[in-house]
Amino acid sequence: MRGDEALLEFAGLMRRLRVECPWKAAQTHRSLSRHLLEEAYETLEAIDSGDESGDWTHLREELGDLLLQVYFHAVVAEQSGAFTLGDVAGDIAAKMVRRNPHVFADAGAGTEDLDPAAVNELWEAAKATEKRRDTVTDGIPAALPALLYADKVLDRLERAGTPVAPPEPEDGIGEALLAVVARARAEGVDPEQALRDAVRRRLP
Repeated sequence: MRGDEALLEFAGLMRRLRVECPWKAAQTHRSLSRHLLEEAYETLEAIDSGDESGDWTHLREELGDLLLQVYFHAVVAEQSGAFTLGDVAGDIAAKMVRRNPHVFADAGAGTEDLDPAAVNELWEAAKATEKRRDTVTDGIPAALPALLYADKVLDRLERAGTPVAPPEPEDGIGEALLAVVARARAEGVDPEQALRDAVRRRLP
């Protein structure tokens, strides 16, 4: 079955389950939120496993479970009249076009002239224009894992021209951890993934 046909069939299946399955019919965005979080973390675990083993079968399964959550929320919204699955897909497609002018519009340079860092800057510039943030932390979920939250805040601070100063010896563990995140950013390393990898290497 072609991918687009499978997606359409899955959407129909979820709509039917939402009507005919009592448990699924009873769910709300809020009741489903814990499952979305759980599936996101299981997907991360599958990425770590696949990266280590070269077998991506588990990731394929977990991406399906994650896709289920997206479709489930979309069908709940459809039935309440809030928005449709088509709205979700249309919105993200339009966002990809807006935030990738190097691909979809004349930005003065072709993709062959841009490295990944330059492409990221185009993305962030487009995002800043759209969002009009009032504070450094606007739009950054406070519930993110601490290293990831720090990474995002530092990125915003650097863009605002206020990078974090190196910690003093008496500043404590929190400041030292923040400095490690700053170092990771300077070296182009994802601190969250680096810590996960380091822990995994020490497991028996």
